[in-house]
Amino acid sequence: MLFNSWSFAVFLPLVFLVHFLGRSTAWQIGVLTVASFAFYGWTDPSLVPLLVASTFINGLCAQQLLTPGMAPERRRTALRLGLGFNLGALAFYKYASLLAGLIVSREWSTALHEEIPLPIGISFYTFQGISLILESWWSGDRGLAGLTAPTPSTPLAGRIGFHARIWFFKAFFPQLVAGPIVKAGEFLHQIGSKTLRDIDWNDAIRKLVLGFFLKCVVADNLKDETAALNIGEFTKLPRANLIALLYGFSFQIFADFAGYSLIAQGLARLFGYQLPINFNMPYLSRSLTEFWRRWHISLSSWLRQYLYLPLGGNRRGPWRTHFNLFVVMFLGGLWHGAAWSYAIWGSAHGLLLAFERMGRGEAKIQADPPWNPLGVIRALLVFTAVSVLWLLFKLPEFSHVIAFGRSIVQNSAPAQTQPIFVITLFSLPVVAWHLWAAVRPWRAKLPSAWTTPVETAIYATALLLVWINSGSAGDFIYFQF
Repeated sequence: MLFNSWSFAVFLPLVFLVHFLGRSTAWQIGVLTVASFAFYGWTDPSLVPLLVASTFINGLCAQQLLTPGMAPERRRTALRLGLGFNLGALAFYKYASLLAGLIVSREWSTALHEEIPLPIGISFYTFQGISLILESWWSGDRGLAGLTAPTPSTPLAGRIGFHARIWFFKAFFPQLVAGPIVKAGEFLHQIGSKTLRDIDWNDAIRKLVLGFFLKCVVADNLKDETAALNIGEFTKLPRANLIALLYGFSFQIFADFAGYSLIAQGLARLFGYQLPINFNMPYLSRSLTEFWRRWHISLSSWLRQYLYLPLGGNRRGPWRTHFNLFVVMFLGGLWHGAAWSYAIWGSAHGLLLAFERMGRGEAKIQADPPWNPLGVIRALLVFTAVSVLWLLFKLPEFSHVIAFGRSIVQNSAPAQTQPIFVITLFSLPVVAWHLWAAVRPWRAKLPSAWTTPVETAIYATALLLVWINSGSAGDFIYFQF
């Protein structure tokens, strides 16, 4: 079910009403869990069994890992089973065709890909499962906040309650198919009875309005223009139009994914829960290191906690640090998709991060005033580098990326102004939002009597534009991951 669909417009108020009809934790998480599975299987019910199996196995393993007095060997077995299932499911459904391509012909691997379709959101809910398993392993007898493992003497209701919380954590519909990636320690402690007084209405409405504006008005209108980014069309376009497409897709992918994340955060707020922030004005970044602190923050945080730090982080000398960065970004690239273009994308980011760390250093870059000319130039260079690498997301073959670069160099025909105007028009809100955030220190000095009406007018205008100027509805880009 899409957030920007009429079926969801009926689904949300109905679930909200039924959820708050009861006051007990069991009622509320039961309603939301059932609703979440219905939400996930609305378009394709065949997706549900895998999510059910994933939740069931992760719950059993977490119980073994958290039960006081559990034998060390049984805990190690549960750890291996939990990690093996999550990684195995991800490898089978997402990477079988890629691995097969290394052994058999491309035709066979393509046929295998068609036989094993990618379940929506599998990358997100398997990472949630890994988080639950690893945090349960590290916590042991201490337990996780919000999750107490049953003992042999625990009544049946307590046993059911333990697993009910895990099923709710894994399936909570706002973040189920495209994040933010919620770690166990961030969410489980929030589970409890909610009342209407627990809702931060102002924050929820602002996030929902801004999220739907970014998705429906910005991303969906840009989508129709950036459709020209295919090998059959862009090779015939003038240089200026190609540059507009390059930056236009960069704004589109940001608006699409940031829009989804904001909608997810706003929906969670409506039910009394808080999801982690996923974007913090990434196109203001003056270094790749800063970019990855601002872009897809939940993935960056997950990779840091569960991969980069266990590999040794930056504690084993500079060369090992650079190697760790490369490995993490390479695997982060493959997480996005089972294609070598994603691996190249991740590897390029890993190499740039390593070279950046060898150079001037993040601390010195951040010490520079953000608005000095050098800082602005750095931000533009980082934005350009990121935008060029986004081509690996849009174009299915690396050879197409090379052809795009060749076309920019060679195509010198006069610009086609109408597409450039449309791309510029729908990119401006993203630029304006970043600039509005950049001047926050100055805005903070102004009286709220000045800034509050301006912000209210901005959100009211955004809501109006969602109603009258949305583009043709389309899937969120990160559904494919």
